[in-house]
Amino acid sequence: MHFVVSGVDCPIWLPPLVAFVVSFFTSMGGVSGAFLLLPFQMSFLGFTSPAVSPTNLVYNIVSIPSGVWRYLREGRMVWPLTWVVIVGTLPGVVAGGFIRLAWLPDPGPFKVFVGCVLLYIGARMFWDLLKQRGQDKAPLLEGQPALCTVDNCSLTLLRLSFDFGGRTYSCSTVGIFLLSLAVGMVGGVYGIGGGSIVAPFFVAVYGLPVHAVAGAALMGTFVTSVVGVAFYQAIAPLYAGQMAVAPDWLLGLLFGLGGVAGMYCGARMQKRVKPSYIKVMLGLILLGTAGKYVVGYFMN
Repeated sequence: MHFVVSGVDCPIWLPPLVAFVVSFFTSMGGVSGAFLLLPFQMSFLGFTSPAVSPTNLVYNIVSIPSGVWRYLREGRMVWPLTWVVIVGTLPGVVAGGFIRLAWLPDPGPFKVFVGCVLLYIGARMFWDLLKQRGQDKAPLLEGQPALCTVDNCSLTLLRLSFDFGGRTYSCSTVGIFLLSLAVGMVGGVYGIGGGSIVAPFFVAVYGLPVHAVAGAALMGTFVTSVVGVAFYQAIAPLYAGQMAVAPDWLLGLLFGLGGVAGMYCGARMQKRVKPSYIKVMLGLILLGTAGKYVVGYFMN
């Protein structure tokens, strides 16, 4: 099948299948999987124009609601954290869109940027694993319904807190906001919404439980993805005849359809999987992809 906007030729079943496999595993950690689909589109499908970023965000918009709904249904949505993430990432993702179009339209430097982002995320995951060596801080929640829900959420200008798994967790509201602002900018450039960066930060830096923050990270990614797609679609006429900027809606929807099933199944299975297993798998993929992009660019 030929996709006109992106110029991609591939079987119609391939995008949904790849998206299902990716999102099934990544959604367990509060990550949509867009950070892995973008390298797949660029390297395997040959989709390297700026339009690949909003196409990736279309995938987020279609696929994330199923995972969010599952976390909501199980009472594992930390709303104060979600709102702070959204307020921080929204202006950041718009700024990131301008950066992508103004300074990173060429696929070569953009691949280096992508590689650096992936390298950071992978290194952050392995650093977190080394600190937790020999133990898993987040307990398996399967069969323990009393530990599965988020309670006593509180939000002030200085602190946000909530109870989960028999413990009280607290972190700086300002710190989360500033982190989300920076993540929004990177996400706007990369076309990932930012969840793949902010979720590891929540766990590794702030010590928040992955079973509780996954829903908030996905919800924040969803909202910022909507804004990101709207931005790229609105600005596309300014670049008509120069480069493809608007998303390839058909390709994005096909990825999203696979992601819908993968997100739901991943969110449902999360309670049965130790976070360390997920982080090892993702970390290896991230570091391998990052190395290919960064080293490959300088070797050419």
